[in-house]
Formats: sequence, structure tokens, C-alpha cells
Amino acid sequence: MELLDLFLVALVPVLKVLLVTGIGTFLAIDGIDLLGTHARHHLNNLVFYVFSPALVVSQLGETITYHNLVKLWFMPVNILLTFVIGSALAWILIKIAKTPPHLQGIVIGCCSAGNLGNLLLIIVPAVCEESNSPFGDATLCATYGKAYASLSMAVGAIYIWTYVYIIMRIYADKSSDRTNDGDNNYTQALLEDAPPDITSLAKPVEKATFIQRTFQRVKDFAAKTNLKMVFAPSTIAAIFGFIIGTVTPIRKVMIGDSAPLHVIDSSASMLGDATIPAMTLIVGANLLRGLKGSGSGVGVRVIVGVVIVRYVLMPLMGIGVVKAAKHFGLVGSDSLYLFILLLQYALPPAMSIGVIAQLFEAGESECSVIMLWTYAVATFSLTLWSTFYMWLLG
Repeated sequence: MELLDLFLVALVPVLKVLLVTGIGTFLAIDGIDLLGTHARHHLNNLVFYVFSPALVVSQLGETITYHNLVKLWFMPVNILLTFVIGSALAWILIKIAKTPPHLQGIVIGCCSAGNLGNLLLIIVPAVCEESNSPFGDATLCATYGKAYASLSMAVGAIYIWTYVYIIMRIYADKSSDRTNDGDNNYTQALLEDAPPDITSLAKPVEKATFIQRTFQRVKDFAAKTNLKMVFAPSTIAAIFGFIIGTVTPIRKVMIGDSAPLHVIDSSASMLGDATIPAMTLIVGANLLRGLKGSGSGVGVRVIVGVVIVRYVLMPLMGIGVVKAAKHFGLVGSDSLYLFILLLQYALPPAMSIGVIAQLFEAGESECSVIMLWTYAVATFSLTLWSTFYMWLLG
């Protein structure tokens, strides 16, 4: 297939995303207000608790079997590598750009966590449906593409709400500590001026045993981890999807036109179809905050740095990782699967980063500005990288 044909195949899905995102932004402006703060909150809850889990469980249940699990084992590893590599590049960016302390956690989050669910669920099926798609039969391609994207979304959610959540919390706490340095110094001065007998009242602390130290570390990790979000509805749905797909008796009862409980799978699939348009509208509505916050304190160097990390360095490193995995026999020759593994390195930041910033009340407006610019650039970068990946695999 010629390079121009591949470019058109890659361009059309991105344009679809751009158009629907623009509609979401338009519906969120004050004069329209159909996707204002409250409406967006309710729609987001519907996606989070209903549409997205329904899509995940139906797609995984229909396409994942015990035999093809061997082919998918590398995806969680690949996603973890995107987080680790992104974090390392973000640390270098922080040093070079001299990023302010209150933005460092956001920069690491934006560089490490890609939009592993929403965009893959939109782009991959759309690529499959194009007449010039290099991935074969459109129906099979779309079915397996949604399954791969659903697994990516579930695994990505686990990493975001453990790995990234903890990192951003640590940096938010550090920033808060710096803000309160004046108060702490004043308190320390009062303690130093206190009579000697006050400090003598403190009791010596006994040396903790190894078991006590281990228990305390586990307790600290659990305290810093949002376990409610780790076991989000989509993650639980992924577990059920794997059970339905891999346990033969359950699969025979629920999957297939002649299955006795096929209506359950059909209903979940119907609800899941609402996921993609709803997610895209929410993304567009959330980006409006970036437009309104264009005068925030985020520096140009930080924005340019994040763009370079996410759309230049990460995709290049992704090619090396996937090529090495294929060379050592860690992945098969399924071009669609390899395409998704590569695409996971070229995605814009996850929208969950903005949610975490809101939770910690650290750099919310700056995060919106970074999201605005990274998603604007993603229109071009995703098209170019998708074209190159399809050419590379072809």
C-alpha cells in the first residue's frame, strides 16, 4: 500500500476525533452550557460506571480465549514500559526546563501516562473500517481492535491510579511542604526557645522489628494508593470479561447467537457502543478549561518539553521496544496487535491526570493548558505516527 493511502487511512479517524471533540468544546461554552460542569460530571459518571465497563466486558468476553491469552501477555509489560520511560524522560525535562515544584508531578504524569483507553477505542475501530485498511477484514479487525483497546484501558487505569497517583501525591506533598516552610520555621523557633524540661518528656522509641517495618511500608503504600480507583468498574469488568472468555462453560452460555444468555452480552454491547462518543465529547468539554486558562503560569518550555517527550522521544523509543520484543519472540506477528503496542507510545496524556491534579489541588489550571496544547498537537502527530507505524508493519 502506498504511503499516501496509509496517510489517508490514519487521517480520517483522527479527523473524526477532532470533529467530535470540537462539538464537545462547543457544547461546554457558557452560551450553550449543554456540557457545563454539572452535566459533564453526570455524563462522566455514566461513562465511568456504565458505558465503559459494558464495553470492556462485552469486547473481552467475545474475543479473549485461553489460547490467545499467550499473545496478549506482553501488553501489560509494554504499558508499564511506557510509564517508566515517560517518567525518566520527564525527570530530565524537569531538570532542563527548571520546572517549578508545584508543576513537577503534573509534568511526570503527563509524560508517563498516555490516553490508553479513550483514543485507542476511537482510532483503532475507525482505522479498521476504512476501505484501504491494512489490517484485513473490517469486522474482525474492529472486534479484536476493541478488545485490545479495552484491555489497554483496564491495565492503564491500574497503573495510573497506583504508579502515577503515588508520584503526583509525593510531589504535591513536597510542594505543600515548601509553601509551609515559613510556618514550620516559626514553629521550630518556638520549640527551640522552650524550656529544656519540655523536650525531656519525650519517650525513646524502640527499634522496630523487620516485620513491623514491612507492615508499616505496606500500610503507607495502601494509604498513598487510591484502591477504589485501582479497582475501578472498568478493571472489574476486565476481570469478568476474562472469566467469561476463558472459562469454556461460561463462554458457551453467554457468547454466540445460540447461547442461552446471549441477551446479556448483547445488552452490554449495546451500552458499550455509547462509550466512544460520550468519552470524546467529555474530552472536548474538558479542554475548554485550557482555553479559559491560557494566561496561567505554565511556561512555554514546559509545554514544548512535554510535547517533545510525548510525540517525538516516546514514539521513537516505542519502536525500539516493540522491535526488540518481536526479535526475541515475545510477541507474535499480528500486525494489528503490534500496531496498538506501538500506538501506546504516541498517545497524548491521559485525561485522568487532570482529575488527580484536582484531587490534590495542585496546578489544575496549568494542567488544563498542557492538555489543551498536547491534544491540539496530537491531531497531527497521531496521524503521522499512525501512518509510519502502518508502513513499518506493512
